[in-house]
Amino acid sequence: MPVWLREHSWRQTLTAVFLSLPLRGARATPSSIFCSEQYLKVSIPPFLFEAVLYAPIDDTNSTAKIGNGNIFFTLYKKEPAMWDSLTLANTDKEKLQHLRENAVLKAQEKAKEETEARKITKQEHKKYALEATMKLEEAERKRIEDLKEKERQKVVKELELWKNQQKDGDKYKSIQKPGELYQEIEPLKERKNEKMKKTQIPNEGTSKTRLKSTKGSCSIFSQNSKEEQLPAPRAAATIQVSFTPRVFPTALRESRVAEEEEWLHKQAEARRIINSDLSELEDLKEEEKNPDWLKDKGNKMFAMGDYLGAVNAYNLAVRLNNSLPVLYLNRAACHLKLRNLHKAIEDSSKALELLTPPVPDNENARVKAHVRRGTAFCQLELYTEGLQDYEAALKIDPRNKNIEEDAEKIRHLIQGTMQSS
Repeated sequence: MPVWLREHSWRQTLTAVFLSLPLRGARATPSSIFCSEQYLKVSIPPFLFEAVLYAPIDDTNSTAKIGNGNIFFTLYKKEPAMWDSLTLANTDKEKLQHLRENAVLKAQEKAKEETEARKITKQEHKKYALEATMKLEEAERKRIEDLKEKERQKVVKELELWKNQQKDGDKYKSIQKPGELYQEIEPLKERKNEKMKKTQIPNEGTSKTRLKSTKGSCSIFSQNSKEEQLPAPRAAATIQVSFTPRVFPTALRESRVAEEEEWLHKQAEARRIINSDLSELEDLKEEEKNPDWLKDKGNKMFAMGDYLGAVNAYNLAVRLNNSLPVLYLNRAACHLKLRNLHKAIEDSSKALELLTPPVPDNENARVKAHVRRGTAFCQLELYTEGLQDYEAALKIDPRNKNIEEDAEKIRHLIQGTMQSS
């Protein structure tokens, strides 16, 4: 049952009613208040206030302020008049229910109208924004077209000017006759010949031959100009230059022969391994020729329990790159699952050879190699060799409790074997 709020105070003027409603410690929000023309309700569970007003009010402009444990209403009257009381007297339940339903319906209709109005306003704003964007785009398009037109006119003017210049040049060449051109060039030729005769030393043999050659000529295009005699060109020859055969671009005096030979040996070994079975590698896809991809594939097969398939993947990866310790470590784990103990020992030993020098970055891998080799030794009942590997792993990782417990078990087995013998 709700607790009705009976305590309230109100006062009025000719145009407004001021109502103060105490909340009794309850916390009100704007959603707790409902107001229509003649119905006012405040619902703050468990408290409830309900009033059928004496006369209609302007619910649009009326206000409610929440603060200091009270709600202050300012209700503006629709018609200026003084009320006899805040609420209607002798309001029965049926009339109250009817007024409540009418107030709710009017509030819903009003909310619907406001929603429609907001929707229409939003559509109008979108339409206006679209029209403004279209106008801006049209103005930008027109500006670009104007620039293009100006550039086109400029190019057309330049082209017309060039054509006119070409036409003027052709006209000038067609007006000038060949005889006039010869008359203009002939005096220049004679002056040039006279100048050359004055500057050169006379020679009987050369002068006679030159005179003979110039007697029958009458055109500048058929007469050869006098030139000084030049010495004959030198004979061509080939110079042989030999260099020390080198694979690297640096000079031999600047290189390190030992390191280069080691690098060349490794490259040749890698090519030999890759080309050792070319027919098999040609059938592989491009990603299957990547050792890292094969390693990941082997790890997935190991996790699924396909140990034989994982071994095959690691075998192909080792053939492609035999210098990755992780390939031997993972293959040793597969051999342990398959009970291929001797092969597990070989792969663990090979991984330890590649994990040199011992550095902090490969501590985890060295611990795994010693543990897997020690496990294989113990399964072969070679407990002394297995204990040595476990102790080597403890030296690398002394805080590993699992390795310490396994080493202690191996010691007890060795003691028991010695006692029984």
